[in-house]
Amino acid sequence: MNKISELTPGAVPVGFSSPSISVVVPAKNEAKNLPHVLSKFPSWIDEVILVDGNSTDDTVAVARSILPNIKVVGQSRKGKGAALRSGFEASKGDIIVMIDADGSMDPGEIPAYIGALLTGADFVKGSRFMQGGGTDDMEWYRRLGNWGFVKLVTWRFGGNYSDLCYGYSAFWRDALTRLYLEKDDGFEIETSMNVQALQAGLTVHEVPSQEAPRIHGVSNLRTIPDGYRVLMTILRLGTVGSGKRRHDGEISKPGAVDSRFAGDIRDITN
Repeated sequence: MNKISELTPGAVPVGFSSPSISVVVPAKNEAKNLPHVLSKFPSWIDEVILVDGNSTDDTVAVARSILPNIKVVGQSRKGKGAALRSGFEASKGDIIVMIDADGSMDPGEIPAYIGALLTGADFVKGSRFMQGGGTDDMEWYRRLGNWGFVKLVTWRFGGNYSDLCYGYSAFWRDALTRLYLEKDDGFEIETSMNVQALQAGLTVHEVPSQEAPRIHGVSNLRTIPDGYRVLMTILRLGTVGSGKRRHDGEISKPGAVDSRFAGDIRDITN
């Protein structure tokens, strides 16, 4: 049976060929959290890529014990952005999903992201602040900062985001040809991708996402330094000629799929 139709019987048109799906998981010292994440991935995922940031615990061994076929790659530079770029380069899927390894993002939401892509989106991002979303892992000052960044991006680039600094996203592989990410080594890569998707004219959808607290360990996020990097990224992308997209080709997508598969989605580009 077609792996997509296993999710929603009758949702895939006759003759539809399912896209292959890669999931990229950046991880550094997440051995205690990976069992809560990798074990929950849908069985129809074609490829899982763990990007190991020179972990000093058993991150790699634990990952391989849960998913023997997992692909493990390293990263050339430090930071989450560098890790994600390494994962993107190593992936083979038509669709790429990016998800954190700390247990804060629910792998059970992946079908909603894939569904939005199959119903016409080029790029899909999670939102903790649209109806159906939420977060138990965000202090008031980070909420305020995120709100300010959302307003700044809306004013400068258009669109209608409800969340900006959140790294649960999925996109067609071809979308990467419309983004320039070489300067984004840290957490700011999430904002950079969201802004550049608007600049490139991609069809962007938001889907509701529930963020839980990290299960074990301490986050590498530093509120003030990383917030500053996000602000500088927004300002950099807003300057004339800052975009360096590799080409402006069309995104390659299959035909329309029954919208019942997508769940709640919101087109933020209109």
